[in-house]
Amino acid sequence: MVEIVRDWRDLPEALKGAAVAIGAFDGVHRGHQAVIADARAAAERLGVPLAVVSFDPHPRRWFQRDAAPFRLMTADQMATALAPLGVDRLYLLPFGADMAAMTDEGFARDVLAEGLGIKHAAVGFDFTFGKGRTGSPEALRRYGETLGFTVSVADRVDDPDGLKLSSSAVREALHAGDMARAAAILGRPFAIAGEVVHGDKRGRTIGVPTANVAMGDYMRPAYGVYAVRVRLPDGRTFDGVANLGVRPMFRTDEPLLEVWLFDFSGDLYGQTIETELVAFLRGELKFDGLDALKVQIDADADAARATLRQWRAAAAAARPVAP
Repeated sequence: MVEIVRDWRDLPEALKGAAVAIGAFDGVHRGHQAVIADARAAAERLGVPLAVVSFDPHPRRWFQRDAAPFRLMTADQMATALAPLGVDRLYLLPFGADMAAMTDEGFARDVLAEGLGIKHAAVGFDFTFGKGRTGSPEALRRYGETLGFTVSVADRVDDPDGLKLSSSAVREALHAGDMARAAAILGRPFAIAGEVVHGDKRGRTIGVPTANVAMGDYMRPAYGVYAVRVRLPDGRTFDGVANLGVRPMFRTDEPLLEVWLFDFSGDLYGQTIETELVAFLRGELKFDGLDALKVQIDADADAARATLRQWRAAAAAARPVAP
């Protein structure tokens, strides 16, 4: 399990001295993983813990208060995604007025060297830091020579098929409803985690009880119906079908994720579930009445089951065979 540390000030020595990868890492996509791999190599060479340095809120949210929702994951999802990469610790540093006003030298000295006591910093080729984004990988390397840590810079990594491996590319794929492309960049399906809230319970009247999750600050994928896989807090997973959007027939003020878990019965209110959007099935539609809606939901459920069977078969075929 990845330990989350939410400040750089007044840390005990036991929480210092790691080799770190630094960046926003929203999505922890395959490009991010190359930077983390550099930090992991340094951690192994130096015999120190492996950590990631990120920020909460995302700096973009601080500087662009009115920006549309754009996040690809929550802090807990980030920690979960980092665990298989060997990360021991996630420094999720508060990004506020103090951090925004720091010079690049101040960040290197006060946060990285003195606050976190890092031994190595791994960054991407386009990494910037400090007020006005004046710091560069080259500047960080110079500061490290004075402050006592080494620096590695990861080159841009692209998929052999030409995929751009970036958070913006993930958002573009999600906006287009291209879940396969988003998953190829992320290395896993895009997933929304959130607490199940009470809805209008209209689905129960037609035999389709749904778990409703508010979208919060998640980037809005294409509105419509998805084949999904849902993970419950107890670790169980269920296939399902979900509508994401504002429901043209029974319009909501804010977009909502409504998930029908196949072969599940129970109360999920107040629990946090994670829904993987495996495939986009169709856009949102408006129906003449509940009967027409029910017919379409049944058709969507059949399509979701078939799609998820094909998805699993393709994943199994792509899995390496053990010698």
